[in-house]
Amino acid sequence: MTSSSRNVVVVLPTYNERDNLPRIVGALGDLDVAGLHVLVVDDNSPDGTGDVADKLALESAGKVSVLHRREKDGLGRAYVAGFEQTLAGDAEVVIQMDADLSHPVEVIPVMLETLASTDADVVLGSRYVAGGSVAGDWGWHRRALSAWANFYVDMILRLGVKDATAGFKAWKADTLRRIDLPSVRSSGYAFQVEMNYRVVQRGMRIAEVPIRFEERTEGVSKMTFTVQAESALLPWKLRFGRRPLRPHR
Repeated sequence: MTSSSRNVVVVLPTYNERDNLPRIVGALGDLDVAGLHVLVVDDNSPDGTGDVADKLALESAGKVSVLHRREKDGLGRAYVAGFEQTLAGDAEVVIQMDADLSHPVEVIPVMLETLASTDADVVLGSRYVAGGSVAGDWGWHRRALSAWANFYVDMILRLGVKDATAGFKAWKADTLRRIDLPSVRSSGYAFQVEMNYRVVQRGMRIAEVPIRFEERTEGVSKMTFTVQAESALLPWKLRFGRRPLRPHR
């Protein structure tokens, strides 16, 4: 399963990303990854992102498809919907990434190679391993908040990864099948932590490769107080939940 794999699907959730979507889809199409497919999951964006996605799909000769959802109910729900549709096909690897150009597409071949050459079950693009970095225009308060969030999560859940809140990941399809997607409940950025927790609880391994995380150039961040509150509470719910996760059999 290398960069020549023909069963790699990139899942791109979108909400008001009409300016960024053509650029990210174009960059993905330029990668040297044979047979790579893009699934856009649009949450009924009022800015017409869904129409842009449909146009890209028509022009893609089958390399882009679109899943239209009726409402915006969180990043996690969009990813689960996209993953479930992807797993119904023949994907071997599923890549999740933001559509706002903050994640470097050129690292995808490295992620695929890491999945193929190690015992990793999922590979995440990490800002905080050696060689990783964040955009230079991040203010000190945002850097501090990000560092604190990762320290906070690891202190409670002991996931053993440097960037537990990262949203750029390459999954083996079988890994996603083993973590019981229908029962995932996180709807915001806490989704990233819950997915990592499920991997670790089932005795699977997360690998990290360095990335440079860039600030979005178009559109508005989706980070809200509600999203932050969910992210703060979730680690405690996972650790002390009444129904601990059981290893998949």
